[in-house]
Amino acid sequence: MKISLYIIAASTFIALVGAFVYTLDLGSYRLESLNISLPITLWIVLPLIILFLLSIVYMLFYGMTNYFQIKKWKKDSNTLEDALYWSLVNEPKEQKYVMSEIKESAVLLNKASLDSSDNIEGLSPRLSKALKIIQKIKSGEYVDLKEEKMSKVFKVGNPILVKNRLNHLESDEKFVETVMRASGEYSKTVQQEALEVFAQKENFEKARKYTKIFDVKNFLVMLHRVNQEDDLGLNKEILSEFIENLKLSCEDFVKIAEVTKKYFKPDENLTLFKTYQKEDDKAQNAYLYLLFEYELMDQVGIFLEEHEENEFVKFRAFYQLKKNHSKYKLEDVIDISSVCQNTKFL
Repeated sequence: MKISLYIIAASTFIALVGAFVYTLDLGSYRLESLNISLPITLWIVLPLIILFLLSIVYMLFYGMTNYFQIKKWKKDSNTLEDALYWSLVNEPKEQKYVMSEIKESAVLLNKASLDSSDNIEGLSPRLSKALKIIQKIKSGEYVDLKEEKMSKVFKVGNPILVKNRLNHLESDEKFVETVMRASGEYSKTVQQEALEVFAQKENFEKARKYTKIFDVKNFLVMLHRVNQEDDLGLNKEILSEFIENLKLSCEDFVKIAEVTKKYFKPDENLTLFKTYQKEDDKAQNAYLYLLFEYELMDQVGIFLEEHEENEFVKFRAFYQLKKNHSKYKLEDVIDISSVCQNTKFL
């Protein structure tokens, strides 16, 4: 019962009792111990009034107690929804609960992430919106998080954000260069994917701007796209810039030489690799490989004489064979991919 209805009903009852007793004209009664004389009507109504007031105090006390209890539950309910939201977007956060009954279970969400394989009916608008966006991203669709007012929800390495950015790379070529220009703002996974997409589609003129963030793998991908119909803008200057910025192995230099021998003039190519091998010992096998390819046997002999006999063992063996049987080509005898192996024997 609402307290207002109780007050009206109780007041009416007391008034009716008082009126009825008053009509009986019972006179007065004197309480000798307290020396108080009051009408009998008042003696009957007064206890009712006192009981009424005590009941009001009782109802107010427990009403307030219940109010604050419900308020605590509502507060924890909102906190729980917030915890579910952050766990759903894979960004769990510490939450404080008032009610121990909720805290004992919900505290798990402070360190846990939620994953749903499908949409769920009956959720709050906030949770429902977040879940629908996550499902779109998982299905391969790019979602503009800024437009959805969720751009500040995810941290850089969040797998949901990473997946959304990978979706963006697939759907928008312009975003590839956006990532390339500001790679520090994106996760390693997104940077790598952007670099791979770039290497498969762009030319060396564009790539020149990003030599400092290129890796060997994707540089070689671009290099092997070069053909007679399209050199992708590759020239000596650009090649040297990449080589200066990349940490190349012996095998990498050989792979580069295999490509450049087809598109650079012999003199230009040899000049380049002669410079490379002076600056980096790992380019020596590639330089020696080109000398054999261009049939410059005198220079091969001079180069080998300048180095220890236990170096370039396979090339030395082929050099001896070539002096006696000039018809042989390097590829006929040696697997060029194996010349960098650290062995002194064939």
